[in-house]
Amino acid sequence: MNSLPELIFNISREGKIGYSFSECEFPEDLAVVDNDKKRNDIPDFPQVSEVEVVRHYTNLSHLNHSVDSGFYPLGSCTMKYNPKVNERVASFEGLQAHPYSPHNLVQGNLEIITTLEDWLIKITGMKAFTLAPAAGAHGELTGMMVIRRYLEAHGNARKVVLIPDSAHGTNPSSAHFAGYEVKEIPSNSDGIIDTDTLKEYLNEDVAALMMTNPNTLGIFEKNIVEIAAALHENGSLLYMDGANMNAFMGVVKPGDLGVDVIHLNLHKTFATPHGGGGPGSGPIGVSENIVEFLPVPLVHKSGNGFVVDYFTEGGIGRVKNFYGQFLVMVRALAYLMTLGRENIRKVAEDAVLNANYIRKNLEGLLDLPYSAKTLHEVIFSDKDLPVKTLDIAKRLLDYGIHPFTIYFPLIVHGAMMIEPTETESKETLDVFIDTMKKILEEAREKPEFVQGAPYNTPVSRLDEVQAARNPTLKWEKENV
Repeated sequence: MNSLPELIFNISREGKIGYSFSECEFPEDLAVVDNDKKRNDIPDFPQVSEVEVVRHYTNLSHLNHSVDSGFYPLGSCTMKYNPKVNERVASFEGLQAHPYSPHNLVQGNLEIITTLEDWLIKITGMKAFTLAPAAGAHGELTGMMVIRRYLEAHGNARKVVLIPDSAHGTNPSSAHFAGYEVKEIPSNSDGIIDTDTLKEYLNEDVAALMMTNPNTLGIFEKNIVEIAAALHENGSLLYMDGANMNAFMGVVKPGDLGVDVIHLNLHKTFATPHGGGGPGSGPIGVSENIVEFLPVPLVHKSGNGFVVDYFTEGGIGRVKNFYGQFLVMVRALAYLMTLGRENIRKVAEDAVLNANYIRKNLEGLLDLPYSAKTLHEVIFSDKDLPVKTLDIAKRLLDYGIHPFTIYFPLIVHGAMMIEPTETESKETLDVFIDTMKKILEEAREKPEFVQGAPYNTPVSRLDEVQAARNPTLKWEKENV
């Protein structure tokens, strides 16, 4: 197969042009760009026609895998389908308001913000929400800053945040940036936090525990109520990373379990666009005793309208310009209103069903490091295989399937983290399962073949270390 540059550079011919403009009628001294700043020619740059340029970039776009083009089982990412009606709603002209618009002219937009907050409050059981954080990790940081401000108001911000070894990878960084020292807690043989083990770590220096639930093994932390009680008795708080909320929304409310602060990912659980660097949204919800420490601005109903508070007595101030990622909020609210109350639970049930369907069909063919029941995702490992997890992931590319998350969580050697989400059909799951079985058969019969994959992609296997450390970010003739 041709490499990417050959698609356009090899069809370059002297004299081909992609445009034809008449001579400029304006005097040279009126040009916008000074002549000494112009570059009239780029050495060895391809000369192609307009249609060839269009086809080149169209072909490149087809190389981008997306949930619209195929199965995307990235574990812990919840790569569900984004309904196009949500995009249509977010494009409504009336919602395209300038962020400095006077509040009396954007009352509908402010109502959207408060309505979405109400939905999230009902789903999570928390007392209040802020939609300001721009993404999941930003929500984590905001949540930890709120916890710090709460503890400061009570006389001692404390020094340490406890994080399980099964937590999301951004949790330690978020705690560190909030000014805390991080200590890791080991999971037990069931892949969850043991309450007695936690108590051994508790002392007057512990500010909070950051728990991902379900954790990155896909296992629900069933001791969460006892854990919350132990933390509160110690004067500490329970932060829950809600990035995996797709596993149990509509089934269990974190607020009822003793959670003090939670962040959600609108770009995961609530079907807004995911990937490509954003925009994301990571709103946080808090329990009643922490409401006063939320960041501004805060939107709330007053009389027959809505007002915005930009200053609060004890809050942490601003964490994001304006109201947050507003059109992401619109998409999330459209998604929830389309589902309706009765179908929110169905989302979680189908997500769990799909993950366990994959688990049941691949169990016995792949090592299952933890036998406990899993929810929205399942973790296998490459133990006892003649090839590595990376080899299987690369071979999946040849079958047109995006690989699952590999080598995470770190507590599973050779981890394969698979999350199908609820939007995939049984037929799609069967294709994935059959493909995995074919690859595993190939691995047993000719491991060296799988180790050389991929074969059907424009670029063969890369030196990923060098690609990360020394990326080529611009075209140069010698790279063709």
